Amino acid sequence: MPKIDIASVQVHEGSGYPSPFDEPCAARTRRRLGDAGGLRDFGVNLMTLPPGGWSSQRHWHSHEDEFVYVLEGEVTLVENEGETILRAGECAAFPKNTGNGHHLINRSRTVAVYMEVGSRNPHDVTTCSDIDMMSANADGRFLRKDGTPIAE
Repeated sequence: MPKIDIASVQVHEGSGYPSPFDEPCAARTRRRLGDAGGLRDFGVNLMTLPPGGWSSQRHWHSHEDEFVYVLEGEVTLVENEGETILRAGECAAFPKNTGNGHHLINRSRTVAVYMEVGSRNPHDVTTCSDIDMMSANADGRFLRKDGTPIAE
């Protein structure tokens, strides 16, 4: 059946980042709705971000487009050009390979809920803008920008 029972989709808390880069994202949650629906070409995630939480480290993708749509609350979009408030009903798009690092921070007093949509290109490399870290979809390992592994 195409309808997805959202309540039955596993909730993942935190991020896969190595310590200490995982700390700002430790309380975020993700429900992988695209996976639950059997999608393969793009991912759809239902995200919650508590007050003070980050969606991710500020980053950009080499081979993946990314899109976010705010369902509840508000978040601050931080990118190379500065900061923009996104409220419920607003969205942002991030074309691949722009070098424009972005992430969301919840600076409000309530939990924010948003949808995150992105392609699943096996050649994608995610590069973090503010820290010495990158990751390739091919193997999921976190590396320094010079290619050396980040030890946990």
